[in-house]
Amino acid sequence: MTVRRLLPHASTIFSEVSQLATRHGAVNLGQGFPDTDGPPAMLEAAARAMREGHNQYPPGQGMPELRLAVADHVAHHTGLVHDPDTEVLVTVGATEAIAGAVVGLVEPDDEVVVIEPYYDSYAATVAMAGATRRSARLVRDGASFRLDVDSLRAAFSPRTRAVLVNTPHNPTGAVLPPEDLEAVAALCHEFDAIAISDEVYEHLTFDGHEHVSIATLPGMRERTVRISSAAKMLNCTGWKIGWMTGPEELVSGARAAKQYMSYAAGTPLQLGVAHALRHDGAWIEQLRATMQAQRDQLVGILSGVGLDLAVTHGTYFLAADPRPLGVTDAAAWCRELPAEVGVAAVPFAGFVDDFAGDFAHLARFAFCKSPAVLEEAGRRLQALAG
Repeated sequence: MTVRRLLPHASTIFSEVSQLATRHGAVNLGQGFPDTDGPPAMLEAAARAMREGHNQYPPGQGMPELRLAVADHVAHHTGLVHDPDTEVLVTVGATEAIAGAVVGLVEPDDEVVVIEPYYDSYAATVAMAGATRRSARLVRDGASFRLDVDSLRAAFSPRTRAVLVNTPHNPTGAVLPPEDLEAVAALCHEFDAIAISDEVYEHLTFDGHEHVSIATLPGMRERTVRISSAAKMLNCTGWKIGWMTGPEELVSGARAAKQYMSYAAGTPLQLGVAHALRHDGAWIEQLRATMQAQRDQLVGILSGVGLDLAVTHGTYFLAADPRPLGVTDAAAWCRELPAEVGVAAVPFAGFVDDFAGDFAHLARFAFCKSPAVLEEAGRRLQALAG
């Protein structure tokens, strides 16, 4: 029998929508995974590592080659310098990194601030830690989304241990500006809290927008766990290779929890990712251009059938408002779409709790699919325009 604290998280909208997509043969624009592989040299490096016998447990903190490659990659892109032996931890995807950080650094009588809408694992990991979740929110600001600073301040208290930050942001596609991150940092200093920063889409920003890590703000390196992943950077979501960087005392706390979750991620896959971080920077940059073009393609499709769209400056996702079509309950609409139209999307209802009413009209569409798949989705979605 599932424990009470996890009952609200026993199933996810992602699995429900994916099952509906499979049942009805729908084009799945709900779940955020690409349909093309990562760099060929990365795949070959992983295969070569298998052939050469790298098929046993790696060190619990990750293969030294990958930890060093991560430290160098982070230093190159952010200026943050980390000791690969004590300040880098390899995890089974970013989701485990988030769970390890929360469970390993938050006490049961602590509070954790989350910013709605948020990736669904955030609330679940706070529940696993036995801590109390407090919510702030994003709000529509013109064409995109910004942090509601007043709601953030209201969520902090003397019991606040951590705040979970995500930019580029899933599901809205927003890239939070430095002013928003400065507001978070100021409250972390005021309440002596840490930031757990989910930056898995750090290289997927568009239209000249650049990602800023909260760890680079004054005084935040020593109180930030920065999390990223090969999944979104290198089109290998099934490999589940993530990492965290931060000060030794925070990383060691997260490692104490993480080692009892999985112990370690796949050895040859770690070596493949290490190779890619060293040698495939041009591929990563090209992926950004490819995703921007696919975003533009899906914008044309969705706006063409009458949906109102927020501007996406990062990630894989578009936030779509179907109210111009007479739809007010996006969750019900998303459950109907696979059967009625043959396309799947995910409602924002799966990303919110305390501010559910603010987002009940929104759905998330993923554009990390090939142009041909998006074209087929567009053909099917024309039924909405009729």
